[in-house]
Amino acid sequence: MPFVHLHVHTQYSILDGAANIKKLFKAAQDDKQPALAITDHGNMFGVKEFLETAAKFSSVKPIVGCEVYVAKNSRLEKRGREDQGSYHLVLLAKNYEGYKNLVKLTSNAFIEGFYSKPRIDRELLERYSSGLICSSACLGGEVPQAILAGNIELAEETAKWYKNLFGDDYYLELQRHETDLPGADSSTYLTQCKANEAILEIARKLDIKCIATNDVHFVSADDREAHDRLICLTTNADIDDPQRLRYTKQEYLKSQAEMEQIFSDLPEVLQNTQEIADKVEVYDINSKPIMPNFVIPDTFKNSDDYLKELTYQGALTRYKEVTPEISERIDFELETIEKMGYPDYFLIVQDFIAAARSMEVSVGPGRGSAAGSVVAYCLRITDIDPLKYDLLFERFLNPDRISMPDIDIDFDDDGRHKVLKYVEDKYGKDHVSHVITFGTMAAKSAIRDIARIQRLPLQESDRLAKMIPNRFPTDDDGNNVDVTIENCLKLVPEFADAYNNGDALLKETVDYAKKLEGNVRNVGVHACAIIIGKDDLREHIPITTANDKETGEKIWVSQYDGSQIEKVGMLKMDFLGLKTLSVIKDTVVNIKKSRGIDIDIDTIPIDDSLTYELFSRGDTVGTFQFESDGMRKWLRELKPTRFEDLIAMNALYRPGPMEYIPDFVNRKHGVKQIEYDLKEMEEILSDTYGVTVYQEQVMLLSQKLAGFSRGDADSLRKAMGKKIKAVMDELKQKFIKGGEDNGHKAFTLEKIWKDWEAFAQYAFNKSHSTCYAWIGYQTAYLKANYPAEFMAATLSRNLNDIEELTKLMDECKRMKIPVMGPDVNESRDNFTVTKKGNIRFGMAGIKGVGGAAVEHIIRAREEKGTPFESIFDFIERVNLNTVNRKTIESLTYAGAFDGFGQIARQQYLGTTAKDELFLDALIKYGNRFQNDTLNGGNSLFGASESIKLVHPDIPLFMEADTHEILKREKELVGMYLSAHPLDIYAFEVKHFTTATLSDAADMVDRAPKDETYQGKEIIIAGLVTSVKISYTRSTGKPFANFTVEDFNGSQNFAVYGKDYEGFMQYLQPNLPLIIKCAINPRFGYASANKDDGKSVDYELKIKRIRHLANTKEDFVRDITIDIPVKMITPGFRGELVKKLKENKGKTSLIIKLVDFDNQVAVELISTKYQISLNNDLLDYFNSRGISFRFVPSLSF
Repeated sequence: MPFVHLHVHTQYSILDGAANIKKLFKAAQDDKQPALAITDHGNMFGVKEFLETAAKFSSVKPIVGCEVYVAKNSRLEKRGREDQGSYHLVLLAKNYEGYKNLVKLTSNAFIEGFYSKPRIDRELLERYSSGLICSSACLGGEVPQAILAGNIELAEETAKWYKNLFGDDYYLELQRHETDLPGADSSTYLTQCKANEAILEIARKLDIKCIATNDVHFVSADDREAHDRLICLTTNADIDDPQRLRYTKQEYLKSQAEMEQIFSDLPEVLQNTQEIADKVEVYDINSKPIMPNFVIPDTFKNSDDYLKELTYQGALTRYKEVTPEISERIDFELETIEKMGYPDYFLIVQDFIAAARSMEVSVGPGRGSAAGSVVAYCLRITDIDPLKYDLLFERFLNPDRISMPDIDIDFDDDGRHKVLKYVEDKYGKDHVSHVITFGTMAAKSAIRDIARIQRLPLQESDRLAKMIPNRFPTDDDGNNVDVTIENCLKLVPEFADAYNNGDALLKETVDYAKKLEGNVRNVGVHACAIIIGKDDLREHIPITTANDKETGEKIWVSQYDGSQIEKVGMLKMDFLGLKTLSVIKDTVVNIKKSRGIDIDIDTIPIDDSLTYELFSRGDTVGTFQFESDGMRKWLRELKPTRFEDLIAMNALYRPGPMEYIPDFVNRKHGVKQIEYDLKEMEEILSDTYGVTVYQEQVMLLSQKLAGFSRGDADSLRKAMGKKIKAVMDELKQKFIKGGEDNGHKAFTLEKIWKDWEAFAQYAFNKSHSTCYAWIGYQTAYLKANYPAEFMAATLSRNLNDIEELTKLMDECKRMKIPVMGPDVNESRDNFTVTKKGNIRFGMAGIKGVGGAAVEHIIRAREEKGTPFESIFDFIERVNLNTVNRKTIESLTYAGAFDGFGQIARQQYLGTTAKDELFLDALIKYGNRFQNDTLNGGNSLFGASESIKLVHPDIPLFMEADTHEILKREKELVGMYLSAHPLDIYAFEVKHFTTATLSDAADMVDRAPKDETYQGKEIIIAGLVTSVKISYTRSTGKPFANFTVEDFNGSQNFAVYGKDYEGFMQYLQPNLPLIIKCAINPRFGYASANKDDGKSVDYELKIKRIRHLANTKEDFVRDITIDIPVKMITPGFRGELVKKLKENKGKTSLIIKLVDFDNQVAVELISTKYQISLNNDLLDYFNSRGISFRFVPSLSF
């Protein structure tokens, strides 16, 4: 007997369903089931995927539905526990009208009814019931709940209400989940039997048909244990928790035969499922683009005319003179845009970008292929001239095939929300939505999740997870290989070995993780995608809601993700917040404040010599797109001299094309001859020294050499990039024939085609590369010409990223720009440039100091127009509710009061004569002063009455615990500002090292080209700042990554094997070390031949490590001082003896008396004095003209 599953939860019933949609259809098809429904809990997240998958299984009719939550009262009532409960109800779309009503119901459930769950109510059901089939659902349904509460009369009334609304499209559900499986909930079946008995009676009484369902949550019976683990994950319970939620383990897609056996006594309830399937029509929810209407001035006939007018107005501004070449390009683009029906699209985009600029929001020069449009350039949607840089419109819109335009826009971080608000206000909030994202259980997270539930030891869980790579190399055909547990078992020998030879618990963990891998785990909001609709979006797509992370406001979010949303006709755009635009904007403001200069960043010279010198030195830390170590290395070799070099480097510095960089560099500098297969190619490839770098070059060459149309050229670009063989074969024949017709030889054309095939998959979008190279150039220009202002802005925009902040502070040191600690009299919220050109730390960067407190301190400082004179003046002037005790303590330890110079940091937490903490006494004093001032102003004698209060006693000066002070400073601001823990080892660093960490990094960078540094041994010193222990994938043995920091830089190291065992004792945070290293080829390059043409990377290889604190004793056996005999007088002798006595220690002293006139010297070993080596003593020697040298006690 035919049976159709009408109650089915896919993986989009988040962390409840574990059924993969494709596997559901496969199972239904294999069992010859005529149809299949989707009824996820409260949402339609999976509907589009469900329908797309159904198209591949033509024998199974798809039925779109949802198991909605019905509020017990009104969906608008949200009064605590009373309204948190809800009933389940299954709704199925009978036709397209029903689908649209289901969209509205589920959307309003989130928008209006969300309270713990997305809820609808009877009022909504009455409004949107047309085209829907309804069933009473599981035991959570309204009818079964009334039955189980013993209220049969209410159950009948409820069924009658639904019958009246839906007529013969209302059905009562029966479920039978009998089970005797271990760990399953067997009580559910007994409850179902009780409910079923009453349901059948109500059905007979009210003439309502019944249907059999199975409440499907997973595909196969083999998945029941994996699903059980998923429920543990949902409820945060261990598998052996006796109190945890359990299912019956019968919730799988049972066969028709199984369902027939279960309901053998009620064959009609199976037949009725087929009846429902027969009622359902097949419909298509896909749509042509549904473009929003842009309101145009009445003087224009249509959007086409208005767009043309705006474009030509813009062309006059951009080009000054519109030449025939420009006019031809504009007309071609406008014709294509009009033909495809996209004028309104361009008008909408130019409108909100113009609005953004009017609101002083920074707009990027463009991104992606949209920068190839001259129309976009004339409308100021983009700021890169496509004609100047050979950027192609057909790369953006192919005139031979209609596709949605894709203009993505960068705004500065702060301004993005302003633009979004403008769009919402202009088109209506119900016309604008964000886009949903689905987070799935990846291989690593699945392993860790299931291991935790299974109670697999944490060490084993970590070991397994760390064997899983972040990515696999491409396969032999160049295709990406997914990182799945299945592929790990095939491609990672140690993972397969652990699985095959591990215990049963480990194997079980991997098996369950493999079954749940890819399951949807959570939903999120796409960082930048925005939908703009023609009308209320609920007319077209289901909507959910989320809270905006920045504003906290409720926002609309599509229930279909970005890969599906355009297929149903929605216009999607990306509004991206780009931090670099904020940095540029802040820098321009800094320049105005510090130098009084107005900078128009869009009109800076593109040939600035300081900027190209900066690029050539690789001094690009902090710049956009050019700051990675590898990129900086290649910039030093390339020494770019023109903007086209930067465009190319931006395109080439990626996995794959990176191997072409040496060839590109060598051609630029004449090391390798530039050759062209055909002289006609020079015009297009000259900018890249004969190397094919961009997709646009392939497109232009196919047109020039073989007469390809613009559409064919774009089809070639797409086919090559995606390796579509059938299209490639067809276009190759066309290319060879077209080339021969143009007089080129076949074998030359074959070679060109072969070269393209090799590189085209790596060829980059020149439009995008040009835009981002321009932003990179802007940042480099600012850094080269206004270094302090740029670095202050960059530091400010990285306040919450300590690692990045530390790197930028190191860069400031290298640039010799002092970064001074926070100061209540000079700091603002962010980093600022002082009158002397230094950078002052921002108070917003101090932990425990909130934005309101910073704002108030600045206001208090500026209202009086004078700086705070002392801590007492500060306490008297600030609001102590806003600037509270915690804030003041944080300011103290961050050094923000150091500028007063009256009280040391440690004294603030000292005790007064009244045995009270000075900080507490300060707060009391401030509160009393402000209260007395307020009361004085209201007194009989008015505000002129003087307030005289005695300042609290300042604790006696105590010796500072430097280590504690610096520790607190770093905790509060993330780094050392006032001093450095290595200061006490300044002597050792100065005299026993041969390089700073910054020097070492520079030597490593130079080593590939300079033999002087290859194999060179150096000695460095520093403080261990971080240590991370990991395990190798191949052996599971531990290794360490650790970071060492000195006064002007930091360096990462890794130690493996015997080095790990030998050096592990030294790898402790805050431990000062002295390290001997060699500059050796990086692992994997050791056997490289310098003559084979390949670049060899170098790294610092550790040879020895010692405690820096023991260096003097370990390294120095004795010190010899040279004293000229002429210097020896009774006064000098007494002075020297006194100095030696003050510096007693363990180092032997040799005094060498030198008679320079007679060239005689006598060495005397002092038996009386052994000295302590320190800077004070050595400074004394230097001041008296006494030379000295050390004799090492051991080699290092």
